[in-house]
Amino acid sequence: MLIETRAYARAGMLGNPSDGFFGKTIAITVRNFGASVTLYPSPELNIEAQAQDTNTFRSLHHLRDAVSTLGYHGGVPLLKAAIKKFAEYCEKEHIRLPNQNFSIRYSTSIPRQVGLSGSSALIVATFRALMQFYSVDIPLPVLPNLVLATETEELGIAAGLQDRVIQCYEGCVYMDFDRATMERQGFGQYEPIDPHLLPKLYIAYNTDLGKQSGQVHNDVRARWLKGEPLVLETMSAIADVARQGREAMLRQDTNALHELVNRNFDLRAQIYNISDRNRQLIETARSCGASASFTGSGGSIIGLYRDDAMLNRLFVELKKINARVIKPYVV
Repeated sequence: MLIETRAYARAGMLGNPSDGFFGKTIAITVRNFGASVTLYPSPELNIEAQAQDTNTFRSLHHLRDAVSTLGYHGGVPLLKAAIKKFAEYCEKEHIRLPNQNFSIRYSTSIPRQVGLSGSSALIVATFRALMQFYSVDIPLPVLPNLVLATETEELGIAAGLQDRVIQCYEGCVYMDFDRATMERQGFGQYEPIDPHLLPKLYIAYNTDLGKQSGQVHNDVRARWLKGEPLVLETMSAIADVARQGREAMLRQDTNALHELVNRNFDLRAQIYNISDRNRQLIETARSCGASASFTGSGGSIIGLYRDDAMLNRLFVELKKINARVIKPYVV
């Protein structure tokens, strides 16, 4: 029995980053990039290390570049953490797992550290493989919570639910993380939106080295927890951008969506420090006439473009600053 599962990169379109603050968001899966997991029975439980998990390097400079690009740990800790969380979930739910072991290996094409959620994709794919191997059904609204807990509790990664929800549901989803709803049922209200209602979208991401996203959120979270008025008001406004975006999508109002994407970033910039590199991505895309906002914590942007001429201009101008442009495949 050979099991192969996959999860895709994701892009937050509107509402970023209010998902960690009881807000609202709209996100899409980006099937151009994915993480896949292969699992098969074996005498012992074995996690197969991949090239990025190596501890052998050609030189000091090779080690430096590898750590800068891939971090210190590679993918093996993500798989370990996911397997542990899966076992704990089954124990808590009184699900008896058969005494059978497996070998598991992974691969990923998702660019690292540019805000496309490569880590959570790998964890989602691992959960899917384990569910299939052990014939365990985890309710779809619950699965994103387990993926998030894998990252926050096991690995200390600062994150919100949006990425995990869209990677579990796939397509395009409007998410409402209202506090009362979250506290009552343990998860938000997740409404799939027909991807055919999406406007013409592009994504651009740094081909330079990125930075880990957990570091970006810490200061704003502390200010939010203290009740700083500017942060509270801005997060509420960012969440409302997603609400308005859902309505604009349903009525096919491309002009409104264009303005809302820009407003999303402009609001974010009121409370977050935006690096020169990330601001350059935004300003270059907007100079071409496109809208632009972050897909996540920085390193990649998403927006609307009008026609092929504008898309070609985006390709040319963003390439000059070492950014690659793609048209996201959602379905």
